Amino acid sequence: MTIEQTIEQAKVILSHIVITISEQPITIGDILFIPIIIFMGILLTKWLIKLISSRLTTKKTDPNIIHLVERILYVIAITIIMISILDFMNVPIAAFAFLSGAIAIGFGFGAQNIINNFISGWILMWERPIRIGDFLEIEDSKGLVEEINTRSTRIKRVDGVHLLIPNSKLLENTVVNWTLVDQFVRCSVKVGVAYGSPAKKVAGLIMQATTEQAEALAEPKPLVTFDDFGDNALMFEVTFWVNSRVESGLRIAKSNVRFRLEELFEQENIVVAYPQRDIHLDGSLKIINS
Repeated sequence: MTIEQTIEQAKVILSHIVITISEQPITIGDILFIPIIIFMGILLTKWLIKLISSRLTTKKTDPNIIHLVERILYVIAITIIMISILDFMNVPIAAFAFLSGAIAIGFGFGAQNIINNFISGWILMWERPIRIGDFLEIEDSKGLVEEINTRSTRIKRVDGVHLLIPNSKLLENTVVNWTLVDQFVRCSVKVGVAYGSPAKKVAGLIMQATTEQAEALAEPKPLVTFDDFGDNALMFEVTFWVNSRVESGLRIAKSNVRFRLEELFEQENIVVAYPQRDIHLDGSLKIINS
């Protein structure tokens, strides 16, 4: 068999009609060429999105805007690829009107949660009540938002574990966003000193220990209060603001205040109170042996 005969036989095979849609025949060649169009379309889409994302990144654009642009470009690219495939096969889009409507109804009943999460994902990316880099508190979990996808949102918990939370849950339930407006967070430190300690001096030392910390903001000014006469101690509390986007920043700030307080109290011979009880024995009682 010559090369010309092989080519002619291949053309005959590729020209074989598999199915007819709206009086438009679909051949084996058309079906085999579809993966090539899809592959080339995906490569071109990835290259274009990577190029646009890199340029937006160099201009220090908000990561949430970049993420939204990427998702929109992906949807547009998929639509163009599908239309290109139909156009290549000379199949009118109207031919799929009834079929697509039936599929949409069936898909809607069978995948309500998926569609709900998909729409919720676009709402999150468009309205931006939750953004990449925000610190969230959801039920008993706290963590940073790393990625917002069309179906779920990925959060890195404070212990390093990653959570995949459905987007609809973020919209339908109460979510505490620590960094929605700004990164200013108020924290407090409580301490009890022994009875007999000079209260005003203790308050001054607590204020000194707080204002010496670089994490504590000067405005709003830290506030020291004589909280209560406790069972075993005079209770004081200092509240101050820090600029932190994660919970660990609060813990470090409070720890530094406590370290400094321990040093100042030791220098001024002020004792941090500890639980104690006074026991009184009545020596007048006598034991009578029978």
